[in-house]
Amino acid sequence: MPEVTEHAPGTAAWTQLTSPDVGASKEFYRGVFGWDSYTLTLGAWGDNEIFTLGGAQGPEVAGLNSLVDDTEPASWTCYFRVEDLDAAIAAVGDAGGAVNVEPTDIADLGRMALCSDPQGAEFALWLPHNIKGAGVVDEPGATCWVELASTDVQDARRFYGKVFGWTAVDRSYYAPSYTNWKIGDWSVAGMLPIEAWWPAGFPPHWIPYFWVEDCDATAARAAELGATVHVPPTDIRPGRLSVMTDPAGARLAVITPDVSGRPADPARP
Repeated sequence: MPEVTEHAPGTAAWTQLTSPDVGASKEFYRGVFGWDSYTLTLGAWGDNEIFTLGGAQGPEVAGLNSLVDDTEPASWTCYFRVEDLDAAIAAVGDAGGAVNVEPTDIADLGRMALCSDPQGAEFALWLPHNIKGAGVVDEPGATCWVELASTDVQDARRFYGKVFGWTAVDRSYYAPSYTNWKIGDWSVAGMLPIEAWWPAGFPPHWIPYFWVEDCDATAARAAELGATVHVPPTDIRPGRLSVMTDPAGARLAVITPDVSGRPADPARP
């Protein structure tokens, strides 16, 4: 697999899971995706588990750390690469978002800030130092897409356009009005509306998509290991997907992309 050494500004560079039970989450994702992991000690930040693909020495896929506040839900956070963290934070505020965790150095790995958009969906900004982000993307077992579910599609289009310079393009994948965000010709993220038929009070959120070779088998395996499958394996134009929450309640999706006609959205060109 080709190793990624750089992530372009405005793209999802990293995904981080926070869990109330790091050991249980580690075993779940190892069982579902075949990941290995190693522990990275970050001083005041405690231990961080780094998931890897293709063995413990393989490229980094995602991170895992313990919840600081046990009253918070388990979740996956999408980290977006920026070149100027202060300017990006200013853009978040100017566009009506909030900074939930002020700019912080994560040892010598990079500098981050945790933000939320005007609808409350959380995401992170990442200015890399020694870790650029995921060492592999768009491959089986790795992240291949990130997606926002929003209660206000038009305002979200405005917000992320101002913060990251994304251009919104209409698509019809599996929602009446699916948004494909692009930088130039490059697809970087998607968005679907939270509709009236969704569960009451369903919060706006970002989720990662992980590429799998067999969506049906992966969804079945995840359910065996304690996941709740909310969208069973379903064919959409870009491939076959399933949406679930892991045993701790963190939302994620898996997809077996249709690669016959690539490049195609939402997989990156």
